[in-house]
Amino acid sequence: MDSIDLEVLKTCDQWLQAGLKCELVTVIKTWGSSPRPEGATLALCEDGRVVGSVSGGCIEDDLIARVHEHGIQRTKPEIVTYGITADEAHRFGLPCGGTIQLAIEPLNSDSRIAELLQKLAQHELVARRLDLHTGEVRLGQAGPGMSLQVSDAALTSIHGPRWRLLIIGAGQLSRFLASIALGMDYHVTVCDPREEYRDGWQVEGVRLVHAMPDDLVLEMKLDSRSAVVALTHDPKLDDLALMEALKSDAFYVGAIGSRINNAKRRERLKEFDVSEAELAKLHGPIGIYIGSKTPSEIAISILAEMTAVKNNIHLPDEIKVEGAKQAAAQSPSETHCVLAK
Repeated sequence: MDSIDLEVLKTCDQWLQAGLKCELVTVIKTWGSSPRPEGATLALCEDGRVVGSVSGGCIEDDLIARVHEHGIQRTKPEIVTYGITADEAHRFGLPCGGTIQLAIEPLNSDSRIAELLQKLAQHELVARRLDLHTGEVRLGQAGPGMSLQVSDAALTSIHGPRWRLLIIGAGQLSRFLASIALGMDYHVTVCDPREEYRDGWQVEGVRLVHAMPDDLVLEMKLDSRSAVVALTHDPKLDDLALMEALKSDAFYVGAIGSRINNAKRRERLKEFDVSEAELAKLHGPIGIYIGSKTPSEIAISILAEMTAVKNNIHLPDEIKVEGAKQAAAQSPSETHCVLAK
């Protein structure tokens, strides 16, 4: 599963190779409420086909209508603003007073889309600088914390995996977790030294490593844009890796398991000189409570919690797996009312 950004770029490359005219549309600024964030992209073909989104539908309809009526005539990038007035905001589906500014770039062989895709295939984080006056494009290395930048002269957009996820264990749950995380702009690494689990395990775009998990945690030099999820249920593989991850700057460290196993794990980690502050960073039992039973549902639960942490959203204990199950055991009927709200 590709991220939306990558899907848009791949589609642009396909259209260019087919000799079709196309444009790349990027949200560069918003005021008030807006359906899509800055950096969101859309690819627009001369036959009216679109991939991606900049507004949720209404502005796309206007862009498509203009292509059907006039074709793609731009030869240089253009900045277009929607929703300046309340009437326009209503017409284009923006909240009253909301405004969205777009950069519309006609693509050609000099747009370096194919070269950009090659770099992204190597998991590089790339800064693409578009000269808004000439249409000239330059590619360079981007830092993890860089974001979209726009001036009167240029638009610099950031492409590639902005976050890293290390999954310990190559089981069925790992497949779903890795696949969904890829679509969320994570560079995903799966680590499992057990040959019987690695055999036949493959998700396109995911790096599969045969190493001891704690060694790999140290090798990866986890930073504040890294997450670690342990899924093996095997203390020999999980515990040492969790210990090293909890001592790192990783924004999220979690492990699967029951409440009883989680309590035992925490006691074992204390024996490894993991401090109380470091131990408090451990998420386990992992995920938010959605009644998940299947591997795909559990993967969604895990990524929902991970996304909340990444976005600095505090989740109340009653919607976390441990809190919800503990409350259910104490007062089933009362908990049902809480979870139903």
